[in-house]
Amino acid sequence: MTGPDNNLKFPLANYDRLCFLKNIVKNPNIIVGDYTYYDDFENVENFEKNVKYHFDFVGDKLIIGKFCMIASDVKFIMNGANHLTNSLTTYPFAIFGNGWEHAMDGKIYPQKGNINIGNDVWIGYNATIMAGVTIGDGAIIATNSTLIKDVAPYSIVGGNPAIEIKKRFSEDTISKLLELKWWNWDIEKITKNIQNLTDNKIEKLIEEM
Repeated sequence: MTGPDNNLKFPLANYDRLCFLKNIVKNPNIIVGDYTYYDDFENVENFEKNVKYHFDFVGDKLIIGKFCMIASDVKFIMNGANHLTNSLTTYPFAIFGNGWEHAMDGKIYPQKGNINIGNDVWIGYNATIMAGVTIGDGAIIATNSTLIKDVAPYSIVGGNPAIEIKKRFSEDTISKLLELKWWNWDIEKITKNIQNLTDNKIEKLIEEM
């Protein structure tokens, strides 16, 4: 057995509210790894609607790794939402034209960079992730959290703004997991190790290296 076909749009029989995300996204600036799934209360097509202010002319990317779990109503706030903050006003005069079109001559709106989500990341219901944030491998994002800064690998964060609650494992175990990168194994090897992956004894995985 090699697990489900990662090219399926809906991997669960007779259930169309959970999808393997890479198979539904249309925007080339949203990049999603294998087996990452999105679960929506209503319609999986809501995912791209929740990637907010993602304008082609800005060029920023939402990059999501493999084996991630994304709950309904998770929102990503991209750089198109940014206004000037070091000027006397934040009002976007230039977009309205009619004599205001030159307001931004010689100026640029702030750019905080891409949103980068690692592998094996669980993002809870209604979390919000701001532009420029990087979420490390194995992290857990609690329901209703708002992320304004990076999240360390294998940490649990929550709140608004989100803060670290605790690490999932010891620093030694985290270091070994980041070295293992099990999500990059071939699917046959992952399938062979699903009992080990759903346990907490890393020694069993290390034996498979």
